[in-house]
Amino acid sequence: MPPKAKTATAPSTMKELKDTLWKAADKLRGSMDASQYKDVILGLVFLKYVSDAFDERREQIQAELTAEGLSEEQIGQLIDDVDEYTGRGVFWVPEHARWSHLAQNAKGLPAADGQPAKSIGQLIDEAMDLLMGANPSLAATLPRLYNRDNVDQRRLGELMDLFNSARFTGDGAKKARDLLGEVYEYFLEKFARAEGKRGGEFYTPAGVVRVLVEVLEPDHGRVYDPCCGSGGMFVQTEKFLESHNKEGSDISVYGQELNERTWRMAKMNLAIHGLNANLASRWGDTFARDQHPEMQADFIMANPPFNIKDWARSESDPRWKFGVPPAGNANYAWMQHILSKLAPGGSAGVVMANGSMSSNSSGEGQIRAEIVEADLVSCMVALPTQLFRSTGIPVCTWFFAKDKTAGDGGAHDRTGQVLFIDARNLGYMVDRAERALSDDDIAKIANTYHAWRGTSVVEPVETYDDVPGFCKSATLAEIKAADYALTPGRYVGAAEIEDDGEPIEDKIERLKKELYEQFDESARLAKVVREQLGKINA
Repeated sequence: MPPKAKTATAPSTMKELKDTLWKAADKLRGSMDASQYKDVILGLVFLKYVSDAFDERREQIQAELTAEGLSEEQIGQLIDDVDEYTGRGVFWVPEHARWSHLAQNAKGLPAADGQPAKSIGQLIDEAMDLLMGANPSLAATLPRLYNRDNVDQRRLGELMDLFNSARFTGDGAKKARDLLGEVYEYFLEKFARAEGKRGGEFYTPAGVVRVLVEVLEPDHGRVYDPCCGSGGMFVQTEKFLESHNKEGSDISVYGQELNERTWRMAKMNLAIHGLNANLASRWGDTFARDQHPEMQADFIMANPPFNIKDWARSESDPRWKFGVPPAGNANYAWMQHILSKLAPGGSAGVVMANGSMSSNSSGEGQIRAEIVEADLVSCMVALPTQLFRSTGIPVCTWFFAKDKTAGDGGAHDRTGQVLFIDARNLGYMVDRAERALSDDDIAKIANTYHAWRGTSVVEPVETYDDVPGFCKSATLAEIKAADYALTPGRYVGAAEIEDDGEPIEDKIERLKKELYEQFDESARLAKVVREQLGKINA
């Protein structure tokens, strides 16, 4: 008889839960490389989520049928109706893929009835196959690597036990999804930090993503990311909608991702957050083969890899409406691809290396001038340094708008104008290597844009005014005079120094007096120290 699954309660706070799970997961690392280890852990988190959500739905069906007066036999005939699960956005989980079955056999399944013994890793791999077979949207998505030689089966079983004790249900399926989604995102961030530069390929810091989301306010229509990584742009969009009492069903999500493993991560991440996303049938290069060729998006958010030198470039590509991007740098290829995908009235936000704002090499300056003259740039934001642990390159965000006239997009006609925001002094240091943006920092950037544009789906907007040292609404003529450089520091000027009302002569006299007093105190302390040292030597 297999041992009964553990049912200990989860740690009392979300932080304790995440930290406990991370420490346990880290013990499994062993001889695995970072990318395989990441797949192992995130696959387990996903498996735990789908099983918890399935159990929750099963209990709801049981309660509903019981309330209708059905007998146990009748309930038994109806409770396995697949449509009752999938119709509510819950994956169908076959019996041997359910967490309860795996947790009961966390040490492996002994040989019985002529069947050979199976390790826990083999059982998990089989569970992944069963899940993908029962749910077409998960086809070719889930990892199958738990029974490999370099996966410590004993530690894998211990990790199963720990995950089993951390129940993600009890407050409704929505609450369970939020909790497990938060754990998934936490692990993504931890893996990105652990992998350093490579981690940046799949993870964009949440604060940077929120700048794009809070400025654009994607509350309807088609939302697209041409290099979607693990899906962070979409997850933050869903959180934005939820925080403002809107439904995720108000948007349609489209994305594309080059890296196979990252594409799989994104599919799992979006499933955990309840988002039906069209990430195409497989991974692929956005430049070589656009997998959403006819799609026109209402909102586009992206953090493309910076300064790519080796990319699939075709000089005859119709996307290069403003000039053929140079072979040695794909920055303006990404931006032109994004502009080509914008629907009339659409808007976009793109994270870019700072060099993109002023580079004149290999024709980039001319492309930028053409984009500016087409009046597609709505806002430029210079961000603080050290936001990305994976790179020391300073970054900015470009915001594009197909229509800047007064109307649905905003109460103010901003035709022929660009808003510049210098946010380099915002943020706080998380540790010696990484800076983060606070909620107030993000709100300051977003509210400035909304005041300038005269619109917000969230709350009434304030009156816009230029703020020296922080923001400036510049005309296309001013930008042309600056040779089409879009660096905010060129336009916002220096911050005004507040006058404290003290006459300059009085201030100099006061500061001199304070300095002399400090000299005297320093001399006194030096004398005391010498006396104490003399006593020690005596």
